[in-house]
Amino acid sequence: MEANAIFCFVLRNPVVTSSMSDHATYKNPAVLSHHAMRRMVGIIALLLPFVLAGGTILLSLLGPSHALPHPLLQRSISDYRYTAMGDFYVGGLWAIATFLMCSRGYDWTDEITGYLAGFLALGVALCPSVNPRDPVHSVLQLELNTVHTVFAAQLFLVLAYFCLYLFRKTGPGKSLTRRKRHRNAVYAVCGTVILVCDIVMVSLNLEGAERMLRPINPLLTSESLALIAFGVAWLTKGNGILRDRPHNHIQHA
Repeated sequence: MEANAIFCFVLRNPVVTSSMSDHATYKNPAVLSHHAMRRMVGIIALLLPFVLAGGTILLSLLGPSHALPHPLLQRSISDYRYTAMGDFYVGGLWAIATFLMCSRGYDWTDEITGYLAGFLALGVALCPSVNPRDPVHSVLQLELNTVHTVFAAQLFLVLAYFCLYLFRKTGPGKSLTRRKRHRNAVYAVCGTVILVCDIVMVSLNLEGAERMLRPINPLLTSESLALIAFGVAWLTKGNGILRDRPHNHIQHA
């Protein structure tokens, strides 16, 4: 009798049923772990440019010379491989690649895109750019540098696709809430920033563009802005920013 009464109560109160489902979702360990992975991707990407630049400056000041590094900032994020922060650079890319491959979405498209992004991030880490301090580079070094550049450009395109399309989808059976619309706006801005930065990076192969943008250190600036935008988008997707508030209909029913 008690079970039947509860069953009838739920049928007559669909809002309660929805609230119970939402409440269970927020408490589901698998969902929480999934969100945590996305937040970790976001945090690593967001902090990587600052950690590499700040760490290199700090270690140089604490080193034998007690002087600022020269140059103060590297030409690109990839050039930090050849500084005292080289291990952090490679480790950060490996961590991002691992989290991307472990991330799961609503369907097979999300999963394939995650694997592709992870593979490209590994390619960036495994294929080094040339050391800007070396006066001469071997044929193999130049070829690896080309592969590195292609992997990096493709990676940023995939990350822009995440923001502009995949992240803006609404989950099956879920409504488009006000917070979701706000998150979609964040994804759109982040995806656009990544796309523009990628275009700028590719355009630097043109001699005129590189010379015109040289005063702002265009490669490092574009890569850093793209990583920051990527980090903000994944923090948002991982419920770190603008998360939906769980309903309290159960307590007030």
